[in-house]
Amino acid sequence: MKVLTVIDSFKGSMTSLEAGNAAAAGILRAAPSADVSVRTLADGGEGTVDALISSRNGKIREIQVTGPLGDPVTCRYGVIEEAGTAVIEMAEAAGLVLVPEEKRNPLYTTTYGVGEVIRDAIAQGCRKFIVGIGGSATNDGGVGMLQALGYGFLNGKGEQIPYGAAGLKELERITDEFVIPELKDCRFRIACDVTNVLCGENGCSAVFGPQKGATPSMIVQMDQWLGNYASTAQKKYSGANPEREGTGAAGGLGFAFLTFTNAALESGIDIVLEETGMEEYIKEADLIITGEGRIDGQTAMGKAPVGVARLAEKYGKPVVAFAGSVTRDAKACNREGITAYFPIVRGAVSLEEAMKKENAEANMADTAEQVYRLFSLKFK
Repeated sequence: MKVLTVIDSFKGSMTSLEAGNAAAAGILRAAPSADVSVRTLADGGEGTVDALISSRNGKIREIQVTGPLGDPVTCRYGVIEEAGTAVIEMAEAAGLVLVPEEKRNPLYTTTYGVGEVIRDAIAQGCRKFIVGIGGSATNDGGVGMLQALGYGFLNGKGEQIPYGAAGLKELERITDEFVIPELKDCRFRIACDVTNVLCGENGCSAVFGPQKGATPSMIVQMDQWLGNYASTAQKKYSGANPEREGTGAAGGLGFAFLTFTNAALESGIDIVLEETGMEEYIKEADLIITGEGRIDGQTAMGKAPVGVARLAEKYGKPVVAFAGSVTRDAKACNREGITAYFPIVRGAVSLEEAMKKENAEANMADTAEQVYRLFSLKFK
């Protein structure tokens, strides 16, 4: 029997590959002759670079860029040379995880480093980009990124506005004569599952600002400044539309990509499944094993395991999902193509113990072994 394991990372515990290998080990204990294939999975967020690079024989490149606070940080991104494609997680350059909690303030955090990564990838010959934009620390409308690419966001003195959302209050004019020329040849696929618009009660400032350190008064100010930014952009760029779904993603980075580059916002899991050629593996498998750290009602709304399940449903393939924890509303996943799901924790333990990699791997292997023993009866 052919088994495909394609499991998303258990954040803080197991990578996608570690989870898949653990499940495979359990299956092989039950049936040493089983044909088990392990593939990596991500949904456009953390782990996307590793998933795509390992599947496409790419390489990891590390460079120093401007971090969200303006200090240098080391950023990893992937290059798939044969396809001329760069795979970037914006959180590597401008993520909330890079900002200590006591320093979180979106008035001053910048996406400049994201633009520096893009410039470096262009210098490496890349003209196609896959960019995951989850986990940002910023609310600057993507202006920092665009400044790094050569756009001018100028104040009344003709000077570049400062980093961060606070710089937007000085914005009077946008120029593009110094944009790097190769940018016009680049195409960006933006992994984005956020539908928020740029401004208003469903905009990035109001919805995501608090988790980035914004106070109520900051939210009001930032929303006004982003509105002025959008109005200024509309005077020069006909495609500028702050009401478009996804423009509020990553503190307005979605708006920047859609307005100033050749970009499309797409489902993160759909991009990963397509770029890794997962459909062919699913077609050939008799059983698909998937999962993530927590399976709940949000999983059913299109997260990685359900993306796999929907593709498997196309071919009538059974899908079993494993998770560190499962909630009552996870039953919605059955309606989305997951045949059955199981928690892997084997007893009453602390969260810290459950998340230790060695414990999680052992639990995954043990659970996969027992589920496979039951499932394999139909093939005898």
